[in-house]
Amino acid sequence: MNIFVGSLPWSIEEADLRESFEVYGSVSSVKIITDKFTGRSKGFGFVEMDSDEEAEKAITELNGATVDGRTIVVNKSEPKPEGERKSFSNNRPSGGGYNGGGNSRGGGSGSYGGGNRDNNGGGNRGRY
Repeated sequence: MNIFVGSLPWSIEEADLRESFEVYGSVSSVKIITDKFTGRSKGFGFVEMDSDEEAEKAITELNGATVDGRTIVVNKSEPKPEGERKSFSNNRPSGGGYNGGGNSRGGGSGSYGGGNRDNNGGGNRGRY
C-alpha cells in the first residue's frame, strides 16, 4: 500500500522516515519529495509498505504523531485522477493584440491596432 506522509519537518531524512514505519512492518520504498531547483524537502513524502494490514496499522498509529515538533499527517495515498492535473499551457496560438500580428499591413508583432494601411510598417494611426 502506498502511504502519503505530510507536514514533515524539513530536516527529516528518508532513512528516518523508513525507520518510523518499519516498526509496523516491511517497508519497500520511501520517497521524500524535494524541490527540483533547490533540492529542499517540500514537507511531504510517500512510504510503500508490502502488507496492507501493516500499512493500516502504521496509518492509525502515526497519523497525528509529533515529529520534531510538527504534527504529521499520514493516510492512504490515492492516485490523482488524470483530469485534475493542472496545465500551464493555454493551447492558444501565439501572437498578442487584437490582430495576432504578422499580416501584410504592418504592425507585425501583434500590436494593438495592427498597423496602418499604407504598409509603412508598424504603428497605429487609428486605422485598422
